[in-house]
Amino acid sequence: MPASEEIIDLLAEAPNVLTFTPSDNARDRVWELIDKEKSGALTEDEKYELDHYAQMEHLMRLVKARAKRRLHVGP
Repeated sequence: MPASEEIIDLLAEAPNVLTFTPSDNARDRVWELIDKEKSGALTEDEKYELDHYAQMEHLMRLVKARAKRRLHVGP
């Protein structure tokens, strides 16, 4: 099993993973970065930051899907 799958499995076992949502500040920052990207005003550092948020969103989708599957399948 690849290390990434092991990490997803570990995070999927967290007690509150299915109810996790980013903070208002984090969501506001993402929308700010998206708006700047659309207007062409995004700096390289901000592009890196936005890419990082996208990667974390993807990871959390995988983790939540795995956690939901475990609820229906069992241990």
